[in-house]
Amino acid sequence: MGRRRYSLSNFDRIQVVGAGKASAAMARAVERTLGKRLAGGFVNVPHGSQVRTRKVELNESGHPIPDERGLSGARRIAEIAGAATERDLLICVISGGASALMPDPVPPVTLADTQETTRQLLACGANIHELNAVRKHISVLKGGQLAKLAWPATVVALILSDVVGDDLDVIGSGPTVPDGSTFEDARGIFEKYAIRPPESVRERVGVGVQETPKAGDPSLARVQNLIVGSNRLAIDAAAEEARALGYRTIVLSTFIEGETRDVASMHAAIVKEILSSGRPLRPPACILSGGETTVTIRGKGLGGRNQEFVLAAAIALEGFGPFTVFSGGTDGADGPTDAAGAVANEDSIARARELGLDPRRFLADNDSYHFFEALGGLVKTGPSGTNVMDVRVFLVPSSAAL
Repeated sequence: MGRRRYSLSNFDRIQVVGAGKASAAMARAVERTLGKRLAGGFVNVPHGSQVRTRKVELNESGHPIPDERGLSGARRIAEIAGAATERDLLICVISGGASALMPDPVPPVTLADTQETTRQLLACGANIHELNAVRKHISVLKGGQLAKLAWPATVVALILSDVVGDDLDVIGSGPTVPDGSTFEDARGIFEKYAIRPPESVRERVGVGVQETPKAGDPSLARVQNLIVGSNRLAIDAAAEEARALGYRTIVLSTFIEGETRDVASMHAAIVKEILSSGRPLRPPACILSGGETTVTIRGKGLGGRNQEFVLAAAIALEGFGPFTVFSGGTDGADGPTDAAGAVANEDSIARARELGLDPRRFLADNDSYHFFEALGGLVKTGPSGTNVMDVRVFLVPSSAAL
């Protein structure tokens, strides 16, 4: 897939467009590679991006809730794509967060309608596939429509996957990829979660006007989509490092989804088995997993799926023996917080109780951030410049050897 060659002399103009948490670093890499051959471009990036570029304009925009700057940036991206000719090469840099960072509602859907729909879907626990199926059907660019707009230009999309299974039509809502979802799917999601989005969104999805481009659409014939980074690569690198440090290591899966607390309970059960019987690994042991879980918000606290995972796992493992657990988002942000995730060990729950903190109450209130803030267990990295979902690590030291 990545062996296709392009002769730059065949193009009069080369530009970069895109969006995502890692898109600034990706755009800079394209700049450094192409040098003077690059004419320019426009990319929507999260607020606070520290990356600087010379030719590609970086437009700081809102995430996870889209904002006006993202909207104006999406319109500029649409203008660049729409003006492209068959002598143009459009390089699209797409990473996790692109869906929110490139808001492009189809009238009469407004930005406020998109924001409210996003809030409802996130709050009810909809997964990324469901969230993006809706987004693609109230959008101008998503679901292959950016590439269709750029026809007959050549489009090369460099994609950093933040989606379980690396489904191309889901990453960033697939602006350059044939859309596998339909208006009927979007309607089914509203029914599944019994949510009522704004009237304009219900109308758009209910009427189901022109569908997004599907496989075989001739407007996508000059498009190549390349995955340049993924959760699997990150987990494989972590496994290699763990083995180098002397840990017996197992990768459970990079396809893990589901309710965060349930996933934490499953991981904790494996650690208990290691501590009690040495199966499936004898200490020193390292368990790794990737993917992206969801949190159904029932409380009023502050946190993210990684912090909640660590809290739920630490509660489940209390009293079973020595361990360390870490879970973090590779983008450096976990939910609406300034932490990438959290870390805990066999002493964390006892220390919390000494401080007068009730771990189960914090978990029930979805308040893992304040729990770990009090314990000093938050992991804050700042924006990492990449985004390939989450990395979860359990370590059982050699002192626990049976």
